Amino acid sequence: MLRFEPKVNSNKAICIRIDSDKLEMIDKIAIENNMSRNKIISQCIDFALENLEKSST
Repeated sequence: MLRFEPKVNSNKAICIRIDSDKLEMIDKIAIENNMSRNKIISQCIDFALENLEKSST
């Protein structure tokens, strides 16, 4: 028998302000890829953080 184990959700709800043109681009990408706006933004943030150049200080 499978056992249900609740998991703590580590996601946090936030509010951001974004330029209208950028939001339109994000929405277009989301529709084209059958994904939510939230998922696209989250993946963009992940990509940016993974590819951020480290400072030498």
